[in-house]
This record gives sequence, C-alpha cells and structure tokens, in this order.
Amino acid sequence: MDQFTLPDFDLDRFVRNTLAEDLGEGVEGGGRDVTSDSVIPAEARFSGVMDSRDAIVVAGLPLAEAFFRALDPDCTIETLVADGDAVEAGSELMRLSGKARALLTAERSALNTVQHLSGIATMTRAYVTAMRAGSATCTLLDTRKTLPGLRALEKYATRMGGAENHRMGLWDAAMIKDNHVAVAGSVGEAVRRAAEAGVRPIICEVDRLDQIEAALAAGAHHILLDNMDPETLREAVSIIAGRAASEASGGIDLSTIAARAASGVDYVSVGRLTQSAPAADIGLDFEPA
Repeated sequence: MDQFTLPDFDLDRFVRNTLAEDLGEGVEGGGRDVTSDSVIPAEARFSGVMDSRDAIVVAGLPLAEAFFRALDPDCTIETLVADGDAVEAGSELMRLSGKARALLTAERSALNTVQHLSGIATMTRAYVTAMRAGSATCTLLDTRKTLPGLRALEKYATRMGGAENHRMGLWDAAMIKDNHVAVAGSVGEAVRRAAEAGVRPIICEVDRLDQIEAALAAGAHHILLDNMDPETLREAVSIIAGRAASEASGGIDLSTIAARAASGVDYVSVGRLTQSAPAADIGLDFEPA
C-alpha cells in the first residue's frame, strides 16, 4: 500500500486509537476481542470481499487497508476501485485474506470509516451534479460542521466527491460572522480590525445588501451571502462586481442549489455534506476457499 497522507493527519495514531477504543484498551477486562478469541482458532484463515450494497462514491479504502494491516501485517489485500470512483450497487471494493482473528477484529473499524467517508463523498457528488444544472463554473465548498477529531478525513471525503475545502479551521482564514459583527459594532469595523491585524484572507458574512460595500471598503476578500434568495444573490453579485469572491450559503439543499449557483456566485457552501450525510451500506463477507 502506498502511504496514505493528509496534511496534519497522523494515520498510524488514528488507526491505533480507533482500534484501542474498540478493544477497550485501558478498561478493566478490556484489551482483547473476546468474540474472535473465543470462537476463532488461532490458526484460522479468512478470505473475504468488501462490497457496496448502494451506488456510492468511494472514499476511505486506504484507511480500511491500514486497519487490516495494523493487526495482520502479512495479510493480502487487493483494492479493486479507487477513492473518488463512482460505483454501482453490488460492486466489489476490496478483496483480502489473512489471519481470521486479526481481520475480524479490524473489520468494524475499517467498515465504519469507509461507510462514513463514502456517505459524505456520495452526498457531495449529488450536490455537485445538481449544482451543475445551474452553473458550469460555480464551486461547491464544505464547511467546519464536522465531527470532532474527524475534520481532516471528512474534508478529504468531500474532495473525493468533487467539492473544494473551505477553511480547515479557525487558523487559516478570518470568517467574520454575525456575532463577531455584533461585538465589534459593525461589519466595517470588524473587517477593519482583521485587516489591521494582517489576517488573510478575510471572509465576511453579510445578510443584507447594504453591508456589502462596507465589508469591501474595509478590506474583505470574500463575501459570504447568507440565506439570500436567487434574486437577491444576483443583486449582490452585481454590487460586488468582481472585487471579492462571492459565496452563497445557508439553507441550501439539492432542490435549491442550482438556482443559487445560477445567480453568478463563485461558490456555494453546504454544511450538510459533513453534518448530515448518511453512511453508505458497505459490508465484508466471508468467501469459503
């Protein structure tokens, strides 16, 4: 397996901690798979296939492989598709064989990861497809609405589905929202303070058209247009006139994204990509020799 790498993500630690949680390491009576240890002979072998019961966009197979290899470094794994591939229901994703106890102990951690990430990638692809009906150039963005500890992986999954990542956290861009504005006193004052602090880029959320000029004059690089209908978005894009990037956000679903994208905004962001995506139905089934 080629080493799976993401910025600021430690694969070995993720695998180790996830397996430790499932095995109950550090818990009284924990530290082992009581089912496999009691039911499966130590010398038993397992051969199986991971397949999808749904039509999905695949994400997470390198992580699944890492789970299996963590407990059986000598197992044989054949990955049959790649992350980012769209596959039909019934498609085989991976074949593996090795020590039965080890592979069955790793099974749930591997499947949980692939199911969750493939669910995100699949929903993201559906949003990209729907968005394209309104605009061939608009870009779909994810958000910070991710599960704690899983942001790097969930944002990886949105990329596999065809989106781009919004800021990764609180550190890589300023995003001035309504509560920041309320404390600072105004949109212009909030943006001015961020600009004077040397922060780049500065994203400023506005929910009224009359806030746009103040944000631009103070130095905003990116205007987030919150909960605006398509007609209002078109007017906002006209006001911005290319002086900053424009983004539609808030209350957008598969039925409304095309119209928002058709307004002329550069980006549409959707929190539900990571917040609400259902897990894909993926299983691992034993195949007798």
